Amino acid sequence: MEINRQGAADAREPRAELDQWARAVITAAIEVHRALGPGFLESVYEDAMIIELATLNLATERQVVFPIAYRNRVISEARLDLLIEGELVVERKAVSALVPLHTAQMISYLKAGAFQLGLLINFNVTFLRQGIRRVIWNR
Repeated sequence: MEINRQGAADAREPRAELDQWARAVITAAIEVHRALGPGFLESVYEDAMIIELATLNLATERQVVFPIAYRNRVISEARLDLLIEGELVVERKAVSALVPLHTAQMISYLKAGAFQLGLLINFNVTFLRQGIRRVIWNR
């Protein structure tokens, strides 16, 4: 399957294991989308993804809070929808279309949390392949 790859033009590809987890998450998302289709709230897809990811034996945390720092001071916190194996950020959406702001938000999360790879998954599409964005951030 061809995946829409977003991020810096000079972004280095993540290590093979991280990319393998991303492929597994996409497979899980496709299964969830096949079963549920578009039209539900984001929380429905998150609950289904947790079930599907458990069958793949991927360590998955949901609604992970992490600090936001500015000039070496913690000023706030952000919340990730899903964190896979402590390294792969997954943000699920149920919107009419992914827009550049969603990608910018993912890049901000990756930078703030020192993560390299994130997946934006929009379940509110006819074909899930249209709703997947892979975002790379090289520290």
